[in-house]
Amino acid sequence: QLQLVESGGGLVQPGGSLRLSCAASGFTLDYYAIGWFRQAPGKEREGVSCIVISDGSRNYADSVKGRFTMSRDNAKNTVYLQMNSLKPEDTGVYYCAAVTRRLGLCVLSLQTLSPWGQGTQVTVSS
Repeated sequence: QLQLVESGGGLVQPGGSLRLSCAASGFTLDYYAIGWFRQAPGKEREGVSCIVISDGSRNYADSVKGRFTMSRDNAKNTVYLQMNSLKPEDTGVYYCAAVTRRLGLCVLSLQTLSPWGQGTQVTVSS
């Protein structure tokens, strides 16, 4: 079973940065696309960004374009989400999951290919 574990969350002031990690166990990420999702208190879970591991192509939600960057380290079997210029509205629990592809691009659909993990809490507050 595909299993991914998130880490790296924390409390940061507005304008600050955090880097989240998503580590795979029991399988190699090489043949998958991985997405980051978040869920703010009282709101539905939403897609943030995704990456196709094999070619590095990325897809970002409009709300994070220019501020968030996904990357991967194939040797560590890990995907990262670098979050800069953080805003209070970025607060939430962040999850990673394997996602589907359509026409070669990753899709930020909640119908993921791997189960949801525990997530990692990101709080942006002064």
